Amino acid sequence: MRVNSLEGLCGALRVHFMGIGGVGMSALALLLSDMGYVVSGCDLSRSAYFDALEKKNIPCRIGHSASHIDEFSPELLAYSNAVRPEQEERVAAEARGIRTIGRGELLSLLFNASFGIGVAGAHGKTTTSSMIGMILERLGFDPTLAIGAEVRDIGINAKIGNSGLFVAEIDESDGSFEFFTPSVAVITNVDWDHVDHFKTREDLLEAFVRFADARKQGASLVVCSEDVGNQSLLKRLRKNSGVVTCGFGRGLSWGAFDLKPEDVGGISFSVMHEGETLGRIELAVSGEHNVMNALMSCAAVFEAISILKNSLKEKKYILPDVSFDDVAKTMSAFRGAERRLEKAGVKNSIDVIDDYGHHPTEISASLSAVRDMYRGRRLVVVFQPHRYTRTKIFYREIAEALGEADVTLLLPVYSAGEEPCGVTSADILSIMNSRGFEASLCRDDEDALSRLDSTLRLGDVLLVLGAGSVTKLGKKYLEKMS
Repeated sequence: MRVNSLEGLCGALRVHFMGIGGVGMSALALLLSDMGYVVSGCDLSRSAYFDALEKKNIPCRIGHSASHIDEFSPELLAYSNAVRPEQEERVAAEARGIRTIGRGELLSLLFNASFGIGVAGAHGKTTTSSMIGMILERLGFDPTLAIGAEVRDIGINAKIGNSGLFVAEIDESDGSFEFFTPSVAVITNVDWDHVDHFKTREDLLEAFVRFADARKQGASLVVCSEDVGNQSLLKRLRKNSGVVTCGFGRGLSWGAFDLKPEDVGGISFSVMHEGETLGRIELAVSGEHNVMNALMSCAAVFEAISILKNSLKEKKYILPDVSFDDVAKTMSAFRGAERRLEKAGVKNSIDVIDDYGHHPTEISASLSAVRDMYRGRRLVVVFQPHRYTRTKIFYREIAEALGEADVTLLLPVYSAGEEPCGVTSADILSIMNSRGFEASLCRDDEDALSRLDSTLRLGDVLLVLGAGSVTKLGKKYLEKMS
């Protein structure tokens, strides 16, 4: 059975989450718990998010089992897209007439009932939604948040607010973003990814067109017009009103110019809105991609305020007054989202940076940003490819992107539950070696840690890149060197 309205969440409902250890599922579980629902969950292994869940007295079981249905007697079972339909716990719930729902659809029920600011895109959505959430939180709007990583400046990735504003990172990976109808939609880029779901670039583009056209009446659409995919999207929109373009230069709705990277990290830039120069934003995070993330965040916040002011003209509720200087000051304090060019530490004059990037575009942006942060220093990268399907399509582009490093150590592919499909990290290595790039293949994390001992030199920068087990490698290296 499926939940098709917010009414399905009313009353003293018990909700059980399969895959509760994931960042998105844990965020949603915390939201429902704070709303007063009885929440439980399970996952195949303990994750870093279990501590926060257990502090809320949310019971979390290791492993999936039909016995959880008896133990928790849920009235609704929510599952991550990693949980297959044939899994016994899902089958048992369906057999007993218990309603089941995917994470994205469940989140959309909460989001669509609010004034939703939804951020979608292949890359940058976590940082952009984090920036928007932090701005609104710091400036007194008290938004509800559901973001795909911890916002370090707030210390959480999910919270219930009292204002009716809802900022959400909207995941396109399984197509569930089409359930969302934002009041302000942000599309950072339309770059082909999640090839297990979107078989062609055209499939992905059409899905984004449907998402953009599904926004609410009078809603704004904020896009980065520098992105080729977004340029194609804009030509296909059926709902053309409310489009806000962001990019480099002065000829757009919002433009960034006079960019100045800082040697110690960070970048500053001037902002123009509809032909008027508003001032400068100084970011503590680095990279031109973060300039675009910040510009879209700025645009989204002011679009939301404008729409809300018009809708509240006849009501007594007064919105906080917000100036560009207020937003710029708040943005200057933004330290980034978890695992987005996160500075993990320094040992023996070696700076360790941790980053989630695994798509060729993300890899290039991350390496470019680190080069700007640490000019003239040697860059050593440990990279773990994410999913066999993505690696099969993009292994050549991944090899080219990694070629910007001085030395690359490759870990085996993180399968994320996929079966091998005839491609491995050795295929990336082969391309890199043929291009003369310095790279080697590691058996596992321990082998990579061992090789780092002989590879790293004083003053190097170590960038730990990707998803899977590599997420813990930077911390392991720092602990080993203690």
